[in-house]
Amino acid sequence: MAALMNLYGTRNTTLVKGEGVYLWDDQGNRYLDALSGIAVCGLGYNHPAVTRAICEQAQRLIHCSNLFRIEAQEELATRLCELSGMSNVFFSNSGAEANEAAIKIARKYGQDRGISSPHMITAEKSFHGRTMATLSATANDKIKAGFYPLVEGFSHVAYNDIEAIKAAANENTVAVMVEPVQGEGGVNVPNDNYLQSLRALCDANDWLLILDEIQSGNGRTGKFFAYQHYGITPDVVTTAKGLANGVPIGAYLAHGKAAEVFQPGNHGSTFGGNPLACQAAVATVNALAENNLMAKAGALGESMLTRFREAFAGNNKVVDVRGKGMLIGIQLHRDCPDFVELAKQKNLILNVTAGSVIRMLPPLILSEDEATQIIDTVVELVTNY
Repeated sequence: MAALMNLYGTRNTTLVKGEGVYLWDDQGNRYLDALSGIAVCGLGYNHPAVTRAICEQAQRLIHCSNLFRIEAQEELATRLCELSGMSNVFFSNSGAEANEAAIKIARKYGQDRGISSPHMITAEKSFHGRTMATLSATANDKIKAGFYPLVEGFSHVAYNDIEAIKAAANENTVAVMVEPVQGEGGVNVPNDNYLQSLRALCDANDWLLILDEIQSGNGRTGKFFAYQHYGITPDVVTTAKGLANGVPIGAYLAHGKAAEVFQPGNHGSTFGGNPLACQAAVATVNALAENNLMAKAGALGESMLTRFREAFAGNNKVVDVRGKGMLIGIQLHRDCPDFVELAKQKNLILNVTAGSVIRMLPPLILSEDEATQIIDTVVELVTNY
């Protein structure tokens, strides 16, 4: 399509319908979606509660400015604080915007303490977004190419390495920003004590601990946020993707000393937290919290990881199988850019990240039979690859 900027490469499949964990193209082919629109549609497609909420809200009020109180926005903020243990929320339109707000609050936190050039530490293989500040926070030279000079004030250190953070810190350091599980970087899972050690290090130095849960949040790992597996509370957590099951919305949640840094006029958004997006998110969050869905999905994801490990034991094509809950990565010995198309030919949607990692982010409503279908298809494809 010549009228569209070519930012996503060649696309030769047109999707027209979704139901549950399945998608259909304009030729009538049905696909099992093991990607959830890249961790977005955790409840699958055409979820009745979300669809109903969107339709009903669209008939009442789609948009009003943030100069007025918005009932659904307040309901969603309260619900998120209940589920997360955080204190307050700012709503944006995307994950990149939520992370941009997190970076801004870290800088203001530092400048309020008399630090004129605040410094943040992020991790290698990270991905925090494509705005100029979030791109600068991201440690990926490939996606930075062509966009220099970047925003200053960031250091990138090895992921899962507390000593590297200590070595990179200086008198201007105000925050550490990491993903509890790196998604775009290759589904990298840290040691069990990593986040706890980060929390202790930040407390000892009066730094903010910022967790980017754009991809790992909203039930994907078996709890609403991945940090809840480790008994800590961050100063800031960001989320988006699965928050409204496909309707664009992001959120920045703050706690403790970070909760009062922003004051009226420090930040804002025209569309952020609009009634339609918030009502869709309320329905999504409520559905995630019902019937122990997140815990069941997390358990099924762990079962899938175990079965993949058993299937690939001794397979010299596979370097590692890793993940947490419904965030699954299989690293091959070589890059596999054509694996996505091979899977699609088997009516399975997944993707490849970090060159050689087959990434799966199935809907949280996945059944045992559908999980088996994914496993059998991927094992067959890898074995014959």
